[in-house]
Order: sequence, then C-alpha cells, then structure tokens
Amino acid sequence: MSAVAHSKKRKRDAEDAGKATLTLSSQPANQVGPVLASFPSLEPPKSTAFKCYVQKGADKSAPFETQPTIIAGEAETVEFFTADGPLSSTGCSYMIGVHDKRTNTTTLRPVPMHILTRQVKALKNLRPIEVSTEERMQQRNNLGETFGTKKAKAAIRARERNRVDIDAMKNVAGHLQDTIMQNTESLPTAEEAKAAADSSRLIPPYNADAQSPKDVYALHDIIPEAEFNALPVSIFKASKSDKDALSHLPSNRSDWLKLQLKLIYSAPKPNKTELKIVYYISTMMAFYRNSRNVGDKDALQQKLSGVPPIVLDGLLSRFTETERSTNKSKMTPQTETMLLTYMFALCLRQEDYAADVETLAHDLSMPPQKVINLFKSLGCVIKKLGPNELKERGLPDSAGETKRAVLKVPLEFPKTRVKRARR
Repeated sequence: MSAVAHSKKRKRDAEDAGKATLTLSSQPANQVGPVLASFPSLEPPKSTAFKCYVQKGADKSAPFETQPTIIAGEAETVEFFTADGPLSSTGCSYMIGVHDKRTNTTTLRPVPMHILTRQVKALKNLRPIEVSTEERMQQRNNLGETFGTKKAKAAIRARERNRVDIDAMKNVAGHLQDTIMQNTESLPTAEEAKAAADSSRLIPPYNADAQSPKDVYALHDIIPEAEFNALPVSIFKASKSDKDALSHLPSNRSDWLKLQLKLIYSAPKPNKTELKIVYYISTMMAFYRNSRNVGDKDALQQKLSGVPPIVLDGLLSRFTETERSTNKSKMTPQTETMLLTYMFALCLRQEDYAADVETLAHDLSMPPQKVINLFKSLGCVIKKLGPNELKERGLPDSAGETKRAVLKVPLEFPKTRVKRARR
C-alpha cells in the first residue's frame, strides 16, 4: 500500500471516530421510563424523590408517553405535582437520549413532558380570606382614583353620592312599610279597576253577561225610543226601488247603505225596523261628515234637512260638548269616537253581527286600521267568514274574501298595553 493511500485511510478513521450512532430504544413502548419535568417558578432540591402515577382506568398498553400520568414529589416544606397532566402538542414530541461511550451509540426514547406547580405545606389547610362586595368596590374605587381617567373618577364620585346607606335606613324601614300600607289601602282591586275601565269605554251600554251577540247592545240604548219613533218611514213607502230610497237618505254617498237597501228591498215586504236603522245610520254618517257645522245648529239643520229635529237634538246632546268660551257645540276626539262606535254597533246589528270593515272605511274616508280598532273596542274579532258562516247570513261565496268584524260572546274587550318606561 502506498504512503498516500495509508494517510487517507487514517484520516477517514479519525473522522468516523468523532461520529455517534443514533438508535431507538428496544424496550416495550408501554414500559415506564424517564419523564421530562419543567419547574417554572421554584426548583426542588436535587435530593427530592418523585413518583409517577397513572390515571385509574387508563389503557396501560398504550405508549408510556401518551398515557394520562402525573408526577409528584415532596420536599421538606413544599409539595410538587403535575399541573394539568402531560403536555401534549400536535406535531411535537419529546425524547431523551442515553449515550454509550464504549460503543459510541446514543439510544433515544419518547418521554412525556410535565409542567409542575407547587404547594407550600404550611399554607395547605388555610382558606383564603373572603373579601366582601363593599371592600372589593372600595379597592376598585381606590384604583380608579389613583390611575383612572377624569371620566372614570367622575363616575366613581357620582356612585358615592348616590349610594344608599343601609344602616341609616334600618330605623325608618318599618315606618316606610306602614306608610306604604296605608297609602295602598285606598287603591282599587284588580276587579274594581277592570270595572272602572269598562264603564269608561267610549262605546254604547252593553250586557257583559250576554249569551248571544244580539243581546250585547240593545237597540234603544243606541237610538232612544222617542227618536226611533220619530224616524220617517213615509219616504220609504213612496219609494219604488232601493235606488229611489237611497236618494232620500241624509247621506246617500255610501256603498254600504246602497247594499243594505238592496238587501232590504229584495224581500217580499221591506222590514220597517231595518229601514229605520239604515236611515239613522245614514243620519250619523251625515252628522260625522258635517262635524265642522255642529256649532251652528241652523246651518246643520239645512245640511240635514229631512232629519227630524228631535233626532238632530239627540245627536248634538250625546256626541258633542259645549265650549265654555263660546257656548257652542263642538265635536271632540272622545265624542267623535262615541259617534263612530254607536254607528258601528248599529252596522253590526244590520249585518247579522259580521260588518264589512273595508266598505265602511271607504265610505267614511277613514284608514281601515282605525275602523278595525273601533270594532275591536266593541268586542269584535276581525276575520274572513267560512262557508257555513256565509250560508247562515245569506251571503255569496265571493264575500268570503272580505275581512269582517264579527261580534263574539262571551264579550271580551282588548287589553290595555302597558308601555315600558324608557331608560
């Protein structure tokens, strides 16, 4: 062998001598082995012994580094133990290597990683001192006064000013309760309050115990008997058709009135009571349209020339109020509501207690929702009639598409909505 080749071989052997061989441990994967431990705050003395515990019921055939284990040790004054079990991280694992100098081999073994916390033995059985809400607020206020902004400091001072001294209130609590009891004794009960609300409704007198819609609103509670007897019938006797009769009404610009007269005259003999009710409803419509003239009775009488004076006087007395300054009649929102509810109660009677809401709203130039609300105040529900209901009232099938106000018994009025106070 030449000297040059012998020199290269010695150099290569020297380089290989500085390299170590890596190999994995041949021990079973589930065999207990070493662990890595981290002590973030306090390191234990080197003489501290630690033990490894596995969770009860765990799979002991799994690799040791994946088993739910904890380690614990005890020094003279401090106990050390795993905080939350072995540290696990996706894509990351820990290994310990043991190097054999004789064979220049490093054996690697996967191990679990534990983060340990500690507990001082002397403080183990001591409970933390409970801080009251008042003390916590005081400490919070102190921090706010020291480090807070001007706005935060102002809020703290405002809370202090508004705080109620409970100790000072103890002496007057009994007196306040007695005062409240005395003042609430005069308050009405729920039944009394309901009765008072029902009595103040802007609707005709009603029978709350009625078992049939026809018994809820009596005819002469809406039209006084003297006025009802004074209503003219001669104009209808002289009329040859429903169109002729319509022209003699105080208010003849109404599809609703036109339909009612058509139904009445389609019978072999027109019903006298129904004709008077239609005439009175027409008078109320004309009175409503001429509400600006109620202060001038003569002008109003000219507008409603065919209406008997007793009927006109009755409308003025029930549905207007007298102004103190001018001593003239005036229709207020309350009296206007009463006029409309009285009128709609008659419409219900005329239409077998299922009134056509949309047609009446159109004739009176009123929003349909306002008319609906007035019918609801009378105890009606708004719905479309079914086939049987249409047949009972003699209405065509096409009338089923129209919303109607249907009077229901037992009588039930809408509940007053309580508005929430704004904060």
